[in-house]
Amino acid sequence: MENDNMRTEKDEQTAYLILEDGTVYRGKGFGIQGTAIGEVVFTTGMTGYQETLTDPSFYGQIVTQTFPLIGNYGLNDDDGESPKSWVKGYIVREWCEEPSNFRSQYTLDEFLKKNQIIGICDIDTRALTKKIREHGVMNGAITTALPESMDAFLKELRGYIILDAVKSVSCKEKTFYPAAGEEFHVVLYDYGYKANILRCLQKRGCSVTVVPYNTTLQEVLELKPDGIMLSNGPGDPAENTEAINILKGLMNSGIPIFGICLGHQLLALANGAEREKLKYGHRGANQPVADKPRDRVFITSQNHGYAVVGATLDPKVGFVSHSNVNDGSCEGITYANGRAFTVQFHPEACSGPQDTEYLFDQFIKMMSQK
Repeated sequence: MENDNMRTEKDEQTAYLILEDGTVYRGKGFGIQGTAIGEVVFTTGMTGYQETLTDPSFYGQIVTQTFPLIGNYGLNDDDGESPKSWVKGYIVREWCEEPSNFRSQYTLDEFLKKNQIIGICDIDTRALTKKIREHGVMNGAITTALPESMDAFLKELRGYIILDAVKSVSCKEKTFYPAAGEEFHVVLYDYGYKANILRCLQKRGCSVTVVPYNTTLQEVLELKPDGIMLSNGPGDPAENTEAINILKGLMNSGIPIFGICLGHQLLALANGAEREKLKYGHRGANQPVADKPRDRVFITSQNHGYAVVGATLDPKVGFVSHSNVNDGSCEGITYANGRAFTVQFHPEACSGPQDTEYLFDQFIKMMSQK
């Protein structure tokens, strides 16, 4: 299936999106030229495209924006969730060549070139999204040159697997970030953390030590933290056996623990629960989540392809505190020891909504109850 391009500028090069089932979309390339292979996913956010491009949780993935116009307020050096882009490729219906915002420093095209990312526009992103929803997440490639042997290329696509995701995005050494009026010291495990997690802690008076994903229990105890923060991150949680074993020890330390996204999944696996891969994941800023203890529904920002199977968690260990209103999947766990809780969604989402930032206040309260 092909989708004719609408843009006619002579300086644009034809590009192709090739899916593992053989579907080919023809469009226009922007960003860099070449070929990039990844897992094709979609996200429904109307804003926050810079946060999406710089979120380490998208490592190994080609991201499709369902909103038709991307880049209208530009990009800058201040709003990234990490210092670089982690996506393998970027798909939009149309990108804005003349953004209007006094803080804008780059167009989308300039940002992708700066970060060595290939993009494609002028394809039917609605049809692509419907295809992923019906068939599930598929591997694919953005390329500016069709392969000589399509059969061999499709075989390569089908064999693509995201490996060593957390290891690839995590920091290599610990870093200390002070806070004004410091009240607590938090150790933040970097599985691919977003910068706004750090900011949310600091503005609540928490100094933060960011540590690599494989920092041992003994090394953490030597830092004498008041609390442990488990960050978001990419990939299959079950791959991270080293991190899971570390968390088993941390659960017995008595130190308060708050986990987000991948951190939520890893702590659940450390406590005997299982995970499942979702058909097409939850990605966007409009996911409804039921907070059972508060008997309320919140609209949340999410970015994950795996979920904890709530029924596999031993009731003596903890209970599912939040669930996705759309599909009933587990969105949060409160542990029976009273010293740990986790959520699948992003209460720190910088592009919003920020209605669930109360969870950081809950973490502060837990640390104060020594």
